[in-house]
Amino acid sequence: MMQGIPMGWMRMLVVTAGVAILASCQAPRRDAVGYDPLVARFFVESRASEYGRSVVLPQSGVFISVDPKPVIMEFDITDAEVAQVELGQCLLVRLTTAAARDLYRLTGSAQGRRLVLSLNDQIVGARKIDRPLDDGTILIFVERPDNELPAMVDRLKKTSGDIRRKLAR
Repeated sequence: MMQGIPMGWMRMLVVTAGVAILASCQAPRRDAVGYDPLVARFFVESRASEYGRSVVLPQSGVFISVDPKPVIMEFDITDAEVAQVELGQCLLVRLTTAAARDLYRLTGSAQGRRLVLSLNDQIVGARKIDRPLDDGTILIFVERPDNELPAMVDRLKKTSGDIRRKLAR
């Protein structure tokens, strides 16, 4: 016992304090920024399943093995829109110049694989890489109802804009 406090209680106090400290280190919450942040990251389908992690698309149930490290991060995004294409509505994401160059190189060598989109660490869409993407934009269908796309785009724009402004300081 340490000054009248049993060791079990001391351990519990230390663990509780540690959990409280870790909880305060998480991503910004709605009350901190005035909206629900939406962090977008793109992963590329891995060549060898033993090196990737398996993810599943929520609506279609398609399993995909992706590389563990994202190839496009939230600070690489400059804009987002709802785009109407022949097959329906999808998400259009515009990238910084540097990220667009990286995407061009990646998609040139990764044809036949898929780009997988996660929003706040939830897998929501995938797009087959059928050609090098050379214009710095990604069109991707998300497995969410079309009526959710405008709010999703608004949150993506705010989150990416805030992150880029913080990095520019």
